[in-house]
Amino acid sequence: MSEELEHSFIEQLEQHQNIVHKVCRLYTNNQDAHNDLFQEITIQLWKAYPKFRGEAKFSTWMYRVGLNTAITLYRKKKRRINTEAFDAFEFKIKSEEYDDTEEQQLKLLYQAVHQLNDIEKALVFLYLEDKSYREISETMGISEVNARVKMNRVKTKLKTILNP
Repeated sequence: MSEELEHSFIEQLEQHQNIVHKVCRLYTNNQDAHNDLFQEITIQLWKAYPKFRGEAKFSTWMYRVGLNTAITLYRKKKRRINTEAFDAFEFKIKSEEYDDTEEQQLKLLYQAVHQLNDIEKALVFLYLEDKSYREISETMGISEVNARVKMNRVKTKLKTILNP
């Protein structure tokens, strides 16, 4: 890899590393697993970067590589992806911004999301990141129509989980 390409990669990774951290938080349950997955995603991004053609935004491509790496890594090991209990998350919410009711609803939503399968979690993650269905379809490697259909099914599933 040329020095210019290497510099470009490092710059892009530093600018968008929060994407990788978010994926790691979604699919790991402790700091060691988070660090391992972050490293694995970074390696996969590094390997794939020379083939990045810029047809999609770098961040969209990064989401796709990160989510695919997380899902593939854990499926290869034939183990269930452990997710951190939401009680352990430290929500940095100012008390004047949210009341207890909103915080409780947020916790219930996250608990419901943890009951979804890997692909559904990825879909919800991208949706909550305010990605358009076009961006979701590019990231997930599915058609835009399929992304909409899957998201509607996930919404229905979440409603069932939240209101049994």
